[in-house]
Amino acid sequence: MTSLSASSSSTTSSASSASSASTGSAPSLHPLVPYGWDDAWATAYAPYAAEGLLVGRVIRVDRGQCDVATADGVLRADTAFVTPHDPLRVVCTGDWAVVEPVGDPRYVRTYLPRRSAFVRSTSSKRSEGQILAANVDHAIIAVSLAVELDLGRVERFLALAWESGAQPVVVLTKADLVPDATTLSYLVEDVEATAPGVPVLTVSSTNGDGIDVLAAVVADGTAVLLGQSGAGKSTLANALLGVDVMEVQATRDADGKGRHTTTTRNLLALPGGGVLIDTPGLRGVGLWDASTGVGQVFAEIEELAAGCRFQDCAHTAEPGCAVLAALDSGTLAQRRLESYRKLLRENQYIVAKTDARLRAEIRKDWKKKGAEGKAAMEAKRGRQR
Repeated sequence: MTSLSASSSSTTSSASSASSASTGSAPSLHPLVPYGWDDAWATAYAPYAAEGLLVGRVIRVDRGQCDVATADGVLRADTAFVTPHDPLRVVCTGDWAVVEPVGDPRYVRTYLPRRSAFVRSTSSKRSEGQILAANVDHAIIAVSLAVELDLGRVERFLALAWESGAQPVVVLTKADLVPDATTLSYLVEDVEATAPGVPVLTVSSTNGDGIDVLAAVVADGTAVLLGQSGAGKSTLANALLGVDVMEVQATRDADGKGRHTTTTRNLLALPGGGVLIDTPGLRGVGLWDASTGVGQVFAEIEELAAGCRFQDCAHTAEPGCAVLAALDSGTLAQRRLESYRKLLRENQYIVAKTDARLRAEIRKDWKKKGAEGKAAMEAKRGRQR
């Protein structure tokens, strides 16, 4: 990456680019089109263009500074003016930043309103969300076939992806390590059942199988690459780029896990069109206010729940529960229901930590259920006497 000097010719060129953007010139003529620039972004940027400020896509954030791809090239900018107390409002990879045209250092003044944001809860005890990527169209969830499938983890990623506003795509990597086509087909079926309405692709970065299909998917818009360490994300990124840009390290033989090759989130323009954001391997995939996303992951359970006798059915022992009926008939898997309950509880807990009103409602509900349970026990003892 190259920092550009604040020369007068650079400023003149930037002002010209800003003018063409603000007047709605054809996006195909704009130098930022490879990074996702379009007419809608030009409209949002127009007021800042009138002030002579630059616009560019954040391709990396590191220690209070960020690299921004502008019409003049990549420049380094300071984020001191856009570091709020809310961690969800900090500048992130994928943002469209508004930057000062000159200065040493240059400063990011603001960023254009986000279209989408991929957010997870942090591993800290401070009830904070962490934004991983902004303005994403596709969430590519990389899952390694070199180890046993963890369908519960896939469901977590899917819930966050749906909640972000992006279209999830599950990519099963290292398909060349599966011994035969029949076994591979069974693995795909398992993931497809776990991810209703989500494309499931198999790829091998070793022999190139499936890379062309994935490249066609990500050629339209911005994609964020997600998954655990060892899932083959950096190798996949290199395959899409057609060149070894991302460093790759070997996975451990014992558990198939890898070390964190990627340590920052990097935005890369793809040669075949589209933009890719590579992310570090995620050990923790905590939900962050993702009730809508959970509902989409478990769409079949939500649909069944609409047929329950009681509107507030908890699907545990209530009469007329359509979910339990499906479980008894074998049309709904026990694992799916347990995973659904687990993610709903976790999401409710996370939301309650930041919502005092909801915490009070949950405590009230707990007290009510406790009283009902106590009354039922006393009634049972009375009958036994």
